[in-house]
Amino acid sequence: MLIDDKVTFLLDVDNTLLDNDRFAADLGQRLEQAFGPSERARYWAIFSRLREQLGLADYLGSLQAFRTGLDDHPELLAMSEFLLDYPFAARLFPNALEAVAHLGEIGRPVVLSDGDIVFQPRKIQRSGIWDAVDGHVMIYLHKERVLDHMQERFPANHYVMVDDKPNLLAAMKSVLKSKLTTVFVRQGHYALAPEAKSVAPTPDMTIETIGDLIHHHLSDFQVPP
Repeated sequence: MLIDDKVTFLLDVDNTLLDNDRFAADLGQRLEQAFGPSERARYWAIFSRLREQLGLADYLGSLQAFRTGLDDHPELLAMSEFLLDYPFAARLFPNALEAVAHLGEIGRPVVLSDGDIVFQPRKIQRSGIWDAVDGHVMIYLHKERVLDHMQERFPANHYVMVDDKPNLLAAMKSVLKSKLTTVFVRQGHYALAPEAKSVAPTPDMTIETIGDLIHHHLSDFQVPP
């Protein structure tokens, strides 16, 4: 059990700290170069099906299913290296780690992410985010459903959730209420989708980029005295 800190900043990863849309585009391009457009489409169809079944983005599991009929293809095994050694540090949004460091000066930054327990930690480690938050990382299937576990592990007087998905921010706000300040980062395809504007309750704060956090002080996050 960690000691009680006054404020814990909960940070999403994909399209919040790093550009996961760019990673997905790179993956799609690599698949098409190696296997052709029809096989690229087949991978994403598998990915979508698994995402609906599992409730998470399973890039490695999708590749495992994708291998059917391709076991003798010379490019198949190279896809493992592409995924596991992808340069996620190069996909951090500008000033993302500087923003984490700034939050560490006024509270305790913690990663709270959805994802699997193999590829998502790898992504967080290779990007440098893991070290930036001193290993304070939580990964769940549905983070908005495990807020009791989050509070037990990282007790605090107040929480600030930074995420690109306003629907998740709203779900967490409905549970933690005034104990949580929600910060919507307008980055990535989820944030820019039309339905993002109609979520209730609306986020407490909206910023255009993760780097904007550098310019905010503790008083800006509606933290009670």
